[in-house]
Amino acid sequence: MRRLVVVCAVLVVVAGVCRVLFAQQAAAAIAASVVPIDPGSVVLPAESVSADQTRFSFIAYGDTRGQADGDELQFEHGRIVDAMIDVIRSRAAGPFPVRFIIQSGDGVNAGSNVAEWNVSYTPIIERLLRDGRVPYFLAVGNHDVTNRSIDDPQRQPGLRNTLQLMSRIYPPDGSPRRLAGYPTYSFGYGNVFVIAIDSNIAGDQTQLAWVTSQIEGLDRARYRHVIATFHHPVLSSGPHGGNIVERATEVTRALYLPLFRKHRVRMTIAGHDHLLDHWIERYTDEDGRHRMDHLVSGGGGAPIYVYNSEPDLAEYAAVAAPVRISVEHLAKPGPTAADNPHHFVMVQVDGDKLSLEVFSTGAAPFRPYRGQPHVDLNSP
Repeated sequence: MRRLVVVCAVLVVVAGVCRVLFAQQAAAAIAASVVPIDPGSVVLPAESVSADQTRFSFIAYGDTRGQADGDELQFEHGRIVDAMIDVIRSRAAGPFPVRFIIQSGDGVNAGSNVAEWNVSYTPIIERLLRDGRVPYFLAVGNHDVTNRSIDDPQRQPGLRNTLQLMSRIYPPDGSPRRLAGYPTYSFGYGNVFVIAIDSNIAGDQTQLAWVTSQIEGLDRARYRHVIATFHHPVLSSGPHGGNIVERATEVTRALYLPLFRKHRVRMTIAGHDHLLDHWIERYTDEDGRHRMDHLVSGGGGAPIYVYNSEPDLAEYAAVAAPVRISVEHLAKPGPTAADNPHHFVMVQVDGDKLSLEVFSTGAAPFRPYRGQPHVDLNSP
């Protein structure tokens, strides 16, 4: 009898150890997977529902990665989100309420690291969705999916994690607004159409063909403003630009800008350089003179960058030939970190007109547009 009691006691202990090991394994399995962002009920309405909307705003920013990603919440990104929520609430009852948010990439330091998304990033975005009540969209950066080619095995972990992260936000595979298997998608709200491109694989012909079909198939009587967002800027005076032309930028200039000019894309919104930089490209073709703004807004919380040098605009214009272009450097980053605070921008849509206002979390007011925080984007 005593032997039976001992055996039973041993079995109980073993069962308890097994339960503990199972729980630990289950927790490890959960931690090994990126948890999708839960948007709750905060989703963009169907395009047909918003067709008559021509007065509203949207927010753009980028580069939120933090130096403690994977260990704690992104502190500076959290401050940006606090400021966004304040702006969203203050404008909600006005004539230009904020209707969506776009982030131009580098959500975390290493997109292949599950903890960086689950621990540091997702809780902040879910708070933005919960308290701001505005849909949110991410375009991928090199820190999210690497800058390697589409078939490189080292790209796959970050890509897999990012697609899982955004699986309840991106249009689903099979949707006409999503390139299946890619973090490349589009959406329309009111008279604005946004297309998000993976600039890490700018040379990929499948992506280029899909983007081309999206733009060529648009109802331009409705979609007066086409906005392209991606990570690598076509023009920048920060450390990733100036006298440096990275491969992704070079390919984007060669393949996408002719398409954008042909179809009158109104603005590109990028990040990569952690500062604010704004260029106006004016180009002339057989239909007359046109304007495309190139905005760099990479101040979402990543370590601050400063001015590097001016890009070679003669080279830029030569790539555009035979289209004739001129470029104006509308807002230039400063030489110190204090000149380039963490920030986001709000684009105001008023029918065929656009304007932009910048908001920062810096100690001093941020006024990059000739001493002002806002600028009109409608001059020819």
